[in-house]
Amino acid sequence: MKTNKSSAAIIGSGVAGLASAIRLSAKGFDVHVFEKNSYPGGKLSEIQVGKYRFDAGPSLFTMPQFLEDTFAAAGLRLADYFSYVKHPTACHYFWDDGTFLPASGNLKEFATMVEDVLKVPKNRVIEYLENARFTYEKTGKIFLEKSLHKLGTWLTVETLRALAYFPRYQITTTLHRVNEKWLEHPKLVQLFDRFATYNGSDPYKTPGIMHIIPHFEHNVGTFFPIGGMHAITEALYKAATDLGVTFHFNTQVEKILWEGNTATGVLADGDFKPFDLIVSNMDVVPTYKYLLPDAPQPEKILSYPRSSSALIFYWGIRHQFPELDMHNIFFSNDYRSEFEHIFRKKTIYHDPTVYINITSRWNPGDAPEGCDNWFVMVNVPGNTGQNWDELLQQTRENILRKLSKRLGTSIEPLIEAEATLDPRSIESKTFSYQGSLYGAGSNDMFSAFARHPNFSRKIRNLYFCGGSVHPGGGIPLCLLSARIVSDLIEISS
Repeated sequence: MKTNKSSAAIIGSGVAGLASAIRLSAKGFDVHVFEKNSYPGGKLSEIQVGKYRFDAGPSLFTMPQFLEDTFAAAGLRLADYFSYVKHPTACHYFWDDGTFLPASGNLKEFATMVEDVLKVPKNRVIEYLENARFTYEKTGKIFLEKSLHKLGTWLTVETLRALAYFPRYQITTTLHRVNEKWLEHPKLVQLFDRFATYNGSDPYKTPGIMHIIPHFEHNVGTFFPIGGMHAITEALYKAATDLGVTFHFNTQVEKILWEGNTATGVLADGDFKPFDLIVSNMDVVPTYKYLLPDAPQPEKILSYPRSSSALIFYWGIRHQFPELDMHNIFFSNDYRSEFEHIFRKKTIYHDPTVYINITSRWNPGDAPEGCDNWFVMVNVPGNTGQNWDELLQQTRENILRKLSKRLGTSIEPLIEAEATLDPRSIESKTFSYQGSLYGAGSNDMFSAFARHPNFSRKIRNLYFCGGSVHPGGGIPLCLLSARIVSDLIEISS
């Protein structure tokens, strides 16, 4: 397996694994990616249900500069592999009392619409989002784009300057309280509370610094990959193969091997395969449980509460509703109770907030003419042994009732194709512990430090990337985790 070049094994071909493969190959490593499935992408895959195509997992594309940066690191042009357009509409918001708010992708237009519909002064919205921009610009390049677990990150003038604004980041309060203070109107507070779900957290518990998340959507914008979200996976995979990365599909790594305090290779298909360094893109909990059972276990990190998971219905709909856009949210009437059910009761609230993603509005080939592909998702707890078959049926009925009432049309007769994804199948397909979408939860002020470092403190030449480690989940953050790993390897070498 080894060549004259230093060799690297990457376990898992999710977004972070693919990005790591590109970056390490560009550094001169002979890179081998091991993937237990027959396809790359992890959660960022696609499925075909009858005549309908669906992106199976992530449905929102923001911060494209991190994807650009990944290709540039290897001397490649993203435009040669992938194209995208800015979406003019951020989201359509619906409440059961008939309130409808189409959120423009243009900040000033969005603020004006908030003023028209909710009577909240537009300047208040603009000031809130300017504060989010300020927080990101002061903290993002330090705390998201660098390792939090290296002393050098903290011993810089840039970090000291950022810490000078500590009170303004609202770390010691909750996102919900920040939103109440700034926005006041219950519906607008709920709209901005929902951004906690972007990292699988509870807005009533997650730190107020999470107010930076809407900066990505409203100050920078949302984008649509031509061909759908899966086109991101295809672009990363094609770039990696062009760089000479070797992929081993249908191959499950059984163990990470180490000797003394140094990683030496992997056991896959019953064979020892030596490597100079190893990067795990697998969730950190099963990485330790299954691949490093004899290594020192970071028990506190591994036992940290997980983020939320998802229940997804893929529905082929024989109809098109003009009031729907690509991203749509139908809010719960009691948001606090919804999150109490997810995180405390470990079940699904009877009136969940429903997200509908419809890519066929921008990618017509995803559905037959006059039809739409509905990716229907609700946030749910991770898999801890619940009766998911029963919960799935109950939630399906509740969603159909909610949508039919709000859209004024019975939805079930319009469904001509259907598939589902729940925490059990997320866990089995991607090895995400409990089906958690974002690894460790973010429901306290120290949660950023509860994530595993991007390197092992005990075993040399062992690194970690992906949604379960620093800086967290979501496509942009997974790309950043790959960059952090690459930077750490450069330092160590």
